[in-house]
Amino acid sequence: MTRRKLREQIFKLLFRVEFNSLDEMDEQCRLFFETDDVEAEPADEEYIKSKYDSIVAKLEDIDKAVNERTKGWTTTRMSKVDLTIIRLAVYEMLYDPDVPEGVAINEAVELAKKFGQDESYSFVNGVLSNFIKKDA
Repeated sequence: MTRRKLREQIFKLLFRVEFNSLDEMDEQCRLFFETDDVEAEPADEEYIKSKYDSIVAKLEDIDKAVNERTKGWTTTRMSKVDLTIIRLAVYEMLYDPDVPEGVAINEAVELAKKFGQDESYSFVNGVLSNFIKKDA
């Protein structure tokens, strides 16, 4: 599976957090891989689950960082799709050294174009631009 496809599957799994308690997510993960159109090899499935678990472990910190860097918006006001995309990208930007910032933002914009509303991609891009590290 390509990295883009893996990221898309992580987004879809992470999106379920918005509709289920964290206690229910083990069952949701099992159902995700059984019923969705996820034709993942065991290694891909493990990667998706591992990255999902890592993001969920940092959700509170990610949401705090988003809320601190946005003006006029909080995570509670954002659409669930946009928020999920932003969480995934912020995780990659702050905690995944294997993903360059530009790649995280570009991939988030592509997810927003595919799954979000008409203007989601520009909203996601604007929020994520607040996370770009500035050289001193």
